[in-house]
Amino acid sequence: MLSLCSTADHHCEGVSRRSFLKIGALGGLGVSLPMLLAAKRAQAAAPAPGDDVNCILVWTRGGTSHHDTFDPKPAAPVSVRGEFGVIDTAVPGVQFTDIVPIMARELKRFAVLRGWNPRNGSHGTADQWVMSGRKFNQAMHYPTYGSVVSWHKGFKTAMPPFAQLGDQVDRRFGGGMSGILGLEHNPFEMLADPNAEKFNVRDITPPAGITMERVKRRRKMLSVVDELQQQAELQPAAFDALDEHYKAALNMITAPETRRAFEMHTEDAALRDSYGRNRFGQSCLLARRLIEAGVRFVTVTDGGWDTHQNNFKSLKDRLIPKVDQALPALLADLEDRGMLSTTLVLWLTDFGRTPKINSASGRDHWAGSGFAIAAGAGIPGGSVLGETDDEGGRPIRDEYFTDDIAATIYHKLGLPLDLVAESPDGRPVRLIEGRVIREWV
Repeated sequence: MLSLCSTADHHCEGVSRRSFLKIGALGGLGVSLPMLLAAKRAQAAAPAPGDDVNCILVWTRGGTSHHDTFDPKPAAPVSVRGEFGVIDTAVPGVQFTDIVPIMARELKRFAVLRGWNPRNGSHGTADQWVMSGRKFNQAMHYPTYGSVVSWHKGFKTAMPPFAQLGDQVDRRFGGGMSGILGLEHNPFEMLADPNAEKFNVRDITPPAGITMERVKRRRKMLSVVDELQQQAELQPAAFDALDEHYKAALNMITAPETRRAFEMHTEDAALRDSYGRNRFGQSCLLARRLIEAGVRFVTVTDGGWDTHQNNFKSLKDRLIPKVDQALPALLADLEDRGMLSTTLVLWLTDFGRTPKINSASGRDHWAGSGFAIAAGAGIPGGSVLGETDDEGGRPIRDEYFTDDIAATIYHKLGLPLDLVAESPDGRPVRLIEGRVIREWV
């Protein structure tokens, strides 16, 4: 392991001026970026403009019910149909449940996959499989989509290529993480609530008493000392790499796009209201701002969707309203800014819920069917793909699997479908093996 206070920095008085400056400039800021920002050294050549598509992934952790949202069964017995009625959507002949009125009205902005077969009903495994496109393998942690983008495309600006808002990802089996690609391609996590009045992000906001002017002075001092030392001696290659990581961290902290990205208060109040003044709504707005600032892939997480009990009350009162408001607002906002054609927006979840309602007014895990939503980047708005049987238990038309969603994501983001990475022991690993959803391309 390479220590941040390498022995190369020590002399008879303890710590060299160079190390002291780094500790002062970065340690005092609480920066934990070097692993993530190591990716900048090895970034791939910039893709062609037509291929430079970004992505916002909404992840509802727990398994969102397809019956009670986008694949209702109004003719089924109440034990399957549940408590909700149905409403017409913007597409003639297509109905959603009555708890998603805004998404029903805005259906022409996005596509629904009703033919998704998750082939899995377990938490943890779902986070790994659905967010990477590869079935969980205990001996091989496959990387999540954002990590692949970070590894293959690298930095666009001073902002990290891959960010995650919130911590609602089950990581027991490597879900939402970089896996074999290395820790530097894990997401830059932002756990603060963007709806908070004094919203700030750890690692990019100096603590009290440390002004940005002070950070810039220390950066300049560090540069001078580095130049003097480089003239006097050859630095070890590992230390050169560490220097680059520090510079990348400082670049992010001091870059104007970083500051602007997190200044939520500068947004028009009416626009903020349209997203919903809650954590999820403002996270979707922040995701758009991060894409504008140069982040390539943003995962917005939301928890509490494992509705074994009180499924209907939980969905109607607490879970669905914020998504029904924020997701259409995000799509409209992206379209208004001319960003929707270059931003793939996805809503994915663990799996579906059981056709039969249990004794606790809930639905349990269901591995045979579910839904996925996609928009932007050429996805045909108003498309409702696939059909399930009379109870919503299995696809009977246009069945697609998680692996196929993954292949479609790769295709839309300009990633090769035969992309191969190297495992830690040197073996070549093909990252996806699905087929592209032809109706979405």
